[in-house]
Amino acid sequence: MLDRCSWATSGNELLKHYHDREWGTPCHNNQKLFELLSLEIMQAGLNWQTILNKRQAFKVAFCNFDYQKVQYFQKKLPNLLSNSRIIRNKRKLTAIIHNAQIIADMASQGQSFDDYLWHFVHYQPIQHHYQSHLQIPKTNQLAIQIGQTMKSDGFQFTGPVVTYSFLQAIGIINDHEVARFRCKELNNCLKSK
Repeated sequence: MLDRCSWATSGNELLKHYHDREWGTPCHNNQKLFELLSLEIMQAGLNWQTILNKRQAFKVAFCNFDYQKVQYFQKKLPNLLSNSRIIRNKRKLTAIIHNAQIIADMASQGQSFDDYLWHFVHYQPIQHHYQSHLQIPKTNQLAIQIGQTMKSDGFQFTGPVVTYSFLQAIGIINDHEVARFRCKELNNCLKSK
């Protein structure tokens, strides 16, 4: 049996798969980055299990998080608000559409969302060495800085807690507990590059 971080031990298969294959893994795909930002926005005030349970429905509703398509979804907002398979929070849905517009605008100017995010850490993941999930903060100075920069650049719903969770999800911050198998895998992977 795999030794997972404390938050991923409920037995739920979606949660285990997310922990084992995604969370903390450095991500450089712009569409995937947009997806994870959007899911973190949806998670605000809820638990991650709820989001994972609805993830497939979100993918369908948001054209697999293709930001080039989602940027034009303002007219689809009433349909999204009536979609019982997703979380129908108008502020969050509007933020996702707006953020897609920002990312698409960046792309049209030759800037990738990937470069935009990873330049903050000089393209090197931050390896924390927490023994227990109780040591992991809800936010930190980096998340505050990135969240504020994103907000000043037009992004919505990028408060310090959402931003910190997003940085964990995309592997800018590796908060896997040090004794767990994913921490070891990710550290070995990074050392071999």
